[in-house]
Amino acid sequence: MKASISALLFFTGIISGFCQTDLIKSDRSDKIADSTNVFYKELFKALKRGYLHRNSVDWKTIERDTYLKLGSYHSFRASLQEVTNVLDRIEANHCQVYHNGVKYTTTRKASSKQPYSDEWKSKYDTGPALEVKLLAGKYAYILMPRMIVFDNSPENLSKIAQPLYEQIARLKIHDNIAGWIVDLRFNTGGNSAPMLLALYDLLGNGIVWTGLNENRKVVAEYKLVNGSYFYNSKEIAAIKPEGRLLDKAKVALITGAMTASSGEVTALSFKGRDNTLFIGEKTAGYTTSNVNWPLPYDSFIAMTTGYDGDRSGTYYARIEPEVPLSKNDDFKDLMSDANVQQAIRFFNAR
Repeated sequence: MKASISALLFFTGIISGFCQTDLIKSDRSDKIADSTNVFYKELFKALKRGYLHRNSVDWKTIERDTYLKLGSYHSFRASLQEVTNVLDRIEANHCQVYHNGVKYTTTRKASSKQPYSDEWKSKYDTGPALEVKLLAGKYAYILMPRMIVFDNSPENLSKIAQPLYEQIARLKIHDNIAGWIVDLRFNTGGNSAPMLLALYDLLGNGIVWTGLNENRKVVAEYKLVNGSYFYNSKEIAAIKPEGRLLDKAKVALITGAMTASSGEVTALSFKGRDNTLFIGEKTAGYTTSNVNWPLPYDSFIAMTTGYDGDRSGTYYARIEPEVPLSKNDDFKDLMSDANVQQAIRFFNAR
């Protein structure tokens, strides 16, 4: 998911009168019905106001069918299962509803073909964090993982981004680096603001991606300026940069079939950058922007409201590599990883 103002803008308003203590815990069916009706009324209000494809939805039929089904649930918590049916019917594949730490989202059709390698799954199960290392003494390697963040205040995003940036910037002491590898194979989403700020030296100053409306026209520009990250003129977060920029250095960007949401935004930010090669697999195809919209009883929906575009405003349903490589992963020995080997060939080419 894109839990960020980068791929996930956060709606900071609070609906008056809703808090956890408002949730009536009585077992009486009329009270349960009241709570359930209040919640779904606000859910539909939010979707009809902001959902990207709202104008193509038969809301009257879906609301009617939903309220008929809600009568069969014996608790408010159980009724939240109906959220999945609503999101399925409106094809809101990138939306999620959160209540008390539980996520309700769409169902996904099982694929007859596993989209990832056994090596990928083995490492993903360890919960990979940021990795920054030097390979063979001259190739910089950055594994940029997913970053799920629920406190999207500028202070918190800046606090998260600064040590990530510093970890990467330390490699700048090596003057003989032939190229930089940015590995997004484990980046399944989250908040892209810390990701992009951490990669500031490689991206440099200027527009890095854009937000598009339902007609795929640019309505927002996301830019990096001297270590600050802006949504149009609003500062989202910032780091304190140090040393030289690397915006002209060679970068090999590796994507995978599970690179999604904010991971795809991070990949998009390198589109149009000089001296950059995309390697790996087509991304997952969650190139839409979400906002966090508050709902009753300490719930919220991460709701799709727009498309993601590169710095020129171009939309990609999926980001396709220039050098396709599939399931050639080796995370125990990166120098044996086919994607890394291709990156090194790119760095050494003249």
